Amino acid sequence: MLDPKQLDDLARRVSEHLPGGVREFQQEIEKNARTALQSAFSRMDLVTREEFDAQAKVLARTRARLEALEQRVAALEAGHSESQPPQPVD
Repeated sequence: MLDPKQLDDLARRVSEHLPGGVREFQQEIEKNARTALQSAFSRMDLVTREEFDAQAKVLARTRARLEALEQRVAALEAGHSESQPPQPVD
């Protein structure tokens, strides 16, 4: 999720770009913009950079282990096929 400070900053920037007559309601507009942005971002099911990086590391370790296991299986299959005579087909 986005940092509340980032939401406040984004809401403030939106309200600064409003026409002069509307700026009287700046605090209310900032509050409404912040609420709308927070609601929109929560529906997007976003993750933080830290969560993403942690999952990327887990995935990299898992891929490395999978590759090592695939190599072991291939070596075992190669060794097994060399020691076994061919099976007759019925």
